[in-house]
Amino acid sequence: MHALLLVLALTAATDSVPPRRARTIAVDARLATDGGLRLGDTVIVAAEPGGAGDTLVIAAFTKRRADPSEVARAEYRVRMHLEDVQRVLGYGDRVDRFAVATVGDSAAADAVARINAAAFGFRAHRSRDIAVESSRTFAVIDRFHKAIGLITIVASAIFLLCLMLLRVDARRREVAALRLMGISAASIVRSVVLESAIIAGVGSLLGTGVGYAASAVVNWYYQGVYRTPLLFAFVTPGIVAFAVTLSVALGLVTGALAARRLVRQPPLALLGR
Repeated sequence: MHALLLVLALTAATDSVPPRRARTIAVDARLATDGGLRLGDTVIVAAEPGGAGDTLVIAAFTKRRADPSEVARAEYRVRMHLEDVQRVLGYGDRVDRFAVATVGDSAAADAVARINAAAFGFRAHRSRDIAVESSRTFAVIDRFHKAIGLITIVASAIFLLCLMLLRVDARRREVAALRLMGISAASIVRSVVLESAIIAGVGSLLGTGVGYAASAVVNWYYQGVYRTPLLFAFVTPGIVAFAVTLSVALGLVTGALAARRLVRQPPLALLGR
């Protein structure tokens, strides 16, 4: 089967019975939904709208791949046998592109070099290089997302530090009472740091749950809009581990700073005397 961009006119004839040895075509599932096509329907495929075409029978439906480069494209795609494509387009024994499968990077490089040296007028490229070239936009978006994430982390650290300072400062009388009871400053600092770590850990777990829920909503919406299986947002174990570790570490640091700032003051000063 050969992939062909659908710039063709299709006319369904649902009342016709496909012949026993009819030529077949695989149609984009989105086109089948939009055009009300079913398996066994007969369609007329033409190079230009309203032009003379070829009669084919729908034998299968194809779904879009999870390819970022195809998300914003609204074209439909069909798959036809090569001889049918040549007959419809009038290309004869010519092709625009073809793919050669190789095993290993060295074999791919050797094949590219030999094909490019064989004749003038065409160029061979590795599929990896084509994918990189067509994904530059997504690389820019990826860097943009990383920058947003870094700014968010810095802002979160500042917010957490301020929150812990306010929380510990609100317990001045409790800390003063503990100090007057003979509890050492180190014990108070450890208890505050432990409390900060627990709060940060619970908060990070709640944030992870919110992230999973938000990713599910984003994927549900945009997969429906673009009708693609591509994941637009996802939470990986690495992201979760990084977020939890960073959150707990920030909780420990901010809790220690806030507690040490408080225990350095005399107990009577904490009581306002």
